[in-house]
Amino acid sequence: MLNPSFAALVKNSPILPVLHMESVEDAVNVSRALYKGGITCAEIVLRSPVALDCIKAVSEQVPEMTVGVGTLTTPQQVTDSVAAGAQFLVSPSFTKTLATAMLETGLPMLPGVVSPSEITQALELGITEVKFFPAAQYGGAKTIKALSSVFSQVKFCPTGGVSLDNMAEYFSNKSIFAVGGSWMVPKDLIAKKDWAAITLLSKQAIDAINNLDRCA
Repeated sequence: MLNPSFAALVKNSPILPVLHMESVEDAVNVSRALYKGGITCAEIVLRSPVALDCIKAVSEQVPEMTVGVGTLTTPQQVTDSVAAGAQFLVSPSFTKTLATAMLETGLPMLPGVVSPSEITQALELGITEVKFFPAAQYGGAKTIKALSSVFSQVKFCPTGGVSLDNMAEYFSNKSIFAVGGSWMVPKDLIAKKDWAAITLLSKQAIDAINNLDRCA
């Protein structure tokens, strides 16, 4: 099955916010704040008991936001997330079993890789868009540059340690189509329910990307 391009999904706002939500209400409000700031996709990670409920609520109450799921590690989680309304799938890791389950949904998907061997396994399944995670701990932009010199057909979305300060270094590489991060949704702003501040940080991030001389 030919899955839709993940790069196309995030073309207009190539930042993928990583949302760890403890409250359904907060997930809805954060999603609205992100969208108001120009970010059109958000990844809700499976790291809280209410994560699937959050995905369902955002998909129903904030239809203008494309909501997906992150931290997928099992095929059952893939099934449950799709049932909850996830519109794209992201994993921090790569196995053939998990990647196949993600592919079979027909949704845009990003398996996580950090090594040439994992990238080769992804290519064997026809996957050419991958998440590079955790980016900072595995050499960041320099490592992706080295990998892309060998795997020129692969496009990367680095996540982990990406920030407003180092985005330009990542986007200078034409193999990087988006970045993932959580700096625009800090926990303190969520705790204070300062949605306007999250909107401001989102707009700041989008404006910074629009001002880059991007190769991609």
